Amino acid sequence: MLLILAAGSVFFPGLFFLSKQCLKHLPGQKWSEGDAVMVSARLVSSLQAIMASSAGYIISTSCDDIIDDQHWLTISYILFAVPYFVYDIYAMFLCYWHKFHVKGHEADDRPKSKSAALTRYLHREFLMVLHHVVMVTVCFPVSVFWRQGKGDYFQGVMFLAELSTPSVCLGKILIQYKQQHTLLHKVNGALMLVTFFICRVLLFPYLYYVYGRYASIPFYLVPLAVPWQCNMGAALLMAPQVYWFSLICRGALRLFTGSSSRSHGPPTPPAKPCLDRHTPLPQQANGYSSRMATLDMPTTVTH
Repeated sequence: MLLILAAGSVFFPGLFFLSKQCLKHLPGQKWSEGDAVMVSARLVSSLQAIMASSAGYIISTSCDDIIDDQHWLTISYILFAVPYFVYDIYAMFLCYWHKFHVKGHEADDRPKSKSAALTRYLHREFLMVLHHVVMVTVCFPVSVFWRQGKGDYFQGVMFLAELSTPSVCLGKILIQYKQQHTLLHKVNGALMLVTFFICRVLLFPYLYYVYGRYASIPFYLVPLAVPWQCNMGAALLMAPQVYWFSLICRGALRLFTGSSSRSHGPPTPPAKPCLDRHTPLPQQANGYSSRMATLDMPTTVTH
């Protein structure tokens, strides 16, 4: 157990720093520290998402009995991945700090010190940081110890939630470098909308449906048949996903209707100096901000 935890603790930060150094020393390229940090963080998040989704697919397709069947990869990947959530809090803070120093993103109100930036980061990213902390302090012990080897199928399906993360990360990169009006961004935005809804919002109703079919009870009676801890855990995990999805939908609406509203709407008044076209609106490091333009709007994500 400790060996796998140690491997994850080395792998994710090590991959981040290796990627950052490689980007900064690419032949013919001049990547700044901030550029390299922000792109590397998204690359690591995307790789973790691919690994988690692959593990989830293997586990869920290998379990015939959704309650009693076990797969060795379930606990192994949980142990390997839990350090990622600790690392990612640090990586998101670095992205938050460096985005104010990327050319074209300088702001008059940017934090002058890392301590001030940390305070603003924790305030602005409270929900995402809380989500990561809960994953480590609550979901990790529950998944490894409280389940007592039961329900590997459900754990595998939950890993598949990470399928939406690569499109979230790509959206953040495109926005960061002002590519939000390209065809790639629109296609990626549509893909993010679909994958996030299927893999994160519909995930929990699907798990209830599968258990209802397994236990031969109607779907609406499943919450009454499972332990209350399961209902509470599902509600707490699903709530932020629904919130983030609502932000994504608002961004999608802006992206796919914004051009027509700008062409037919009233003239836009002159922007204030701090919000002119040279200084973009602040974005959340997690990529789900309602003012972000991923869809011209609102990662990622999660994870």
